[in-house]
Amino acid sequence: MSNNESFWKRLLKKLTKANELGHEEDVMTDHDYDGIRELDNVLPPWWLIGFYITVAISIFYYIMVYALDKYGQDDEYLAEVAQAEAAIEQYKKDNPELFSDENLVALTDPADIEKGKALFTEKTCTACHLIDGGGSIGPNLTDEHWILGGGFKNVFNTISKGGRPGKGMIAWEATINQKDRQLLASYVLTLQGTTPATPKAPEGDIIWKAGDE
Repeated sequence: MSNNESFWKRLLKKLTKANELGHEEDVMTDHDYDGIRELDNVLPPWWLIGFYITVAISIFYYIMVYALDKYGQDDEYLAEVAQAEAAIEQYKKDNPELFSDENLVALTDPADIEKGKALFTEKTCTACHLIDGGGSIGPNLTDEHWILGGGFKNVFNTISKGGRPGKGMIAWEATINQKDRQLLASYVLTLQGTTPATPKAPEGDIIWKAGDE
């Protein structure tokens, strides 16, 4: 047991280079501050080793980033973004049914219709079609006359791709995600047959009524 204690004590002394108690005079300096004498203890070897490792890593990092341009947080970030985008695109290719507009259908759940109604106001649809869909700059959405065709797919396509050239209806697919466009188109269909306060005269030669395919 005594040998083990002697070994650990020797090891601790090597790691810390601590001065033996009672031998302070061996490391006493001439510095005196209000009667307090300063001891010239050396830094522990473990601390010095950690410090030297930190310096070595800093030099290595500086050379790699600034001298050789081999590594940097910006490069790492861009690489991870590119990797994530590639994974997303691959997922879309593997699951086309989840992302194709052709497979979308009108939503009928009341909660979805309420979300579509909120989007109708939030996305400034009311600026052209009024809050009740009666029409202003844009056409009346409550009658059976449609300029570009009624039904979910036509309305969804109009929201996504825009209306007639030069008529003001822009393509929203770049700024409104697919799900929100689906919600909007679903809500617009529910406006048909309602009674707006000041309905605009019917426009368009395509007749579509609720219940038609």
